[in-house]
Amino acid sequence: MKGLESILKERILVLDGAMGTMIQAYGFKEDDFRGSRFQEHPSPLQGNNDLLTLTQPEAIKAIHGKYFEAGADIVETNTFSSTSIGMADYQMEDLVYELNYEAASIAKEVADAFTAKEPNKPRFVAGSIGPTNRTASMSPDVNDPGFRAVTFEDLVVAYKEQVEGLVAGGADILLVETVFDTLNAKAALYAIDELKQKNHWEIPIMVSGTITDASGRTLSGQTVEAFAVSVSHIPLLSIGFNCALGADQLYPYLKRLSDLTPFAVSAHPNAGLPNAFGAYDQTAEEMRDLIKNYVDNKLVNIIGGCCGTTPEHIRLIAEVAQQSSPRLYKKVSHVQ
Repeated sequence: MKGLESILKERILVLDGAMGTMIQAYGFKEDDFRGSRFQEHPSPLQGNNDLLTLTQPEAIKAIHGKYFEAGADIVETNTFSSTSIGMADYQMEDLVYELNYEAASIAKEVADAFTAKEPNKPRFVAGSIGPTNRTASMSPDVNDPGFRAVTFEDLVVAYKEQVEGLVAGGADILLVETVFDTLNAKAALYAIDELKQKNHWEIPIMVSGTITDASGRTLSGQTVEAFAVSVSHIPLLSIGFNCALGADQLYPYLKRLSDLTPFAVSAHPNAGLPNAFGAYDQTAEEMRDLIKNYVDNKLVNIIGGCCGTTPEHIRLIAEVAQQSSPRLYKKVSHVQ
């Protein structure tokens, strides 16, 4: 089977769409989140989507399958919040390794089944590594700007536990995504790098930042260029952007990134901007037309969707991707 690097030189790879949007469609209630295993758990569990890997695994498996059927080459594990920091809200820190291992195993099982049916189109699993709900470079208290809710060292420990579970479960890629504070991302990259050296892993790394608004900066204040430089000190499979903005709003920032980085470029924008009720109204056809601008202008190597996107969005995005050649780039060990 061809490796990711060689495939990226030949065609645009398609990432999946939103996991949360698909989970919401199931309408799971508190009892569904608890399952039989966590009936006596002391804290409320509804909203802990990552826990569904253990309590509703068939639903998670079905979601992965729908995205692969729609044309995705890569699906993300259901582990966006599966660190001890993220699980602390639910008093479930002790489940972190299991959550990541099982999520990767489920996704890998589905990926392998699709690869077996279509050996000429291998499917891959990206271990989703979210930013956590704390920031290492900013204070959550406007009255105490020097305060930090988490340290770099705390994050490294949390990310190591997550990554060990993802890799053991079969993840093919590690995706550090939705980066709003680059110091958090650097902690994740440091944890990954230490584990790679210790265990002699060759697993590729994707990094995806988040431009939060029309200022063109991340939440921690970095421009596109500053963000790219900050995370390019280690070998990356790709660098890109996801979340916060729709494909239209993201375009100028993706263009700047594509012009400057020697790595592959990824994008998985939202289905437009949320409406007054927090829902996403952009249709699959509307998003497809916007993504066509990406591929026509050779901005991306990996394309998918974030909040509000569904298998139908991915199906139309995949059709567009198949009709275009990928952005040309050079594989480099790091940026000088």
